Formats: sequence, structure tokens, C-alpha cells
Amino acid sequence: MKLESKGIIGIDLAGKEKNPTGLAILKHKKVETRLVYTDKEILDAVRVTEPSIAAIDAPLKLPKKGILRKGDFELIKKGYRVFPPGLPAMKTLTLRAIRLNRLITKSGVRTIEVHPTSTRKALSMPTKNWEDIQEIFKKIGLSGTIEERTLTHHELDAITAALTAHLYLQGLTENFGDSREGLIIVPKRLNWQEIRL
Repeated sequence: MKLESKGIIGIDLAGKEKNPTGLAILKHKKVETRLVYTDKEILDAVRVTEPSIAAIDAPLKLPKKGILRKGDFELIKKGYRVFPPGLPAMKTLTLRAIRLNRLITKSGVRTIEVHPTSTRKALSMPTKNWEDIQEIFKKIGLSGTIEERTLTHHELDAITAALTAHLYLQGLTENFGDSREGLIIVPKRLNWQEIRL
């Protein structure tokens, strides 16, 4: 599996600008991560990176009715746990994601909606044991910030988002949902030990 030469950006989006958003830039097995806050910081990172694809951990569309979209229902049926985007607490995040997604795609970058917890579950990784998750990423072959310090869970979610985009480009993912309410991209079920970058 070769990484795209242009790189991939993973965004673990926070609902509000005062809270940290995790960013991961994946290129040639090297991952650079950091925390940012404002829409401007996120858009600047995308502009500077010029990624082949951006993977956003947030709903990119609201349900047409109720609190869940078709994709959310499908994921829940498959045993994945997702937060309903129509809930008031999630709506703030979703509206921010919709706005940012529109600006990112307008700049010519392809975007996908991802759900890192579901990605880790699909790859037989721990879903919340952050120390183990960071070690697994090193074993997969990632270098960079991941070797320098203990990363925050926002950064590890952003790496997971970028990894999902990498697998998507390799044709190793499934789509949940539809174009009307949005597609959620999750890897096909495989063990993380089968992944080498």
C-alpha cells in the first residue's frame, strides 16, 4: 500500500472553536499532528498541505428527518456506535463541519466523512485505549510526531481519520448511507496487523 504522494489530512473536528481540533498530515509514512482551534487554522493547514484528500471526523450532512441519517442507522445495525447528528449537542458540530466541508471542497480538495471509533473497531484495534492505539500506529509503520511524544486523543483520532482515507484510496473501505444524507466511510473488516504503509 503506497501512500499518496500529495499526502492526506485527517481532521478530528471540535464542535466549537474554543475546543481543540486534532489535525494529522500523513505523507510517505510520516505523520505530523497538532491541535488547532479556529476555522482559519484548519483551512490554512489544508491550503498549505494541498492534500489529495481530507478525512473529516464529523457528520457532513444533517438528517432529512429525525436525529439519525440512513448511514447512522446502517452503522448501528452493524454494531458500530455513532452519535445522532440531529441531537442538539451534535448539531453545533455538524453545522460547523458542513460549513468547513463546503470551503474545503471549494478549494478543490476531495473530502470524506469518517468515524475513527468505527475505523478502529473494524481494524480490531482498541477503541479508547490511547496508549495502545499510539503503539499500534508505530507498529503499522508510521513515524513523525507519533515517535516524539504522547499524543492527545484528538490527534490520535485525526491519525485514524487519515488512515481511513488511505484505506479508502486503496479500495479497502465500505460506504454507509447515501448521497442525500451523506456517506460515512469505514474500513472493511480486517486486522490492523495486515496493514503496512
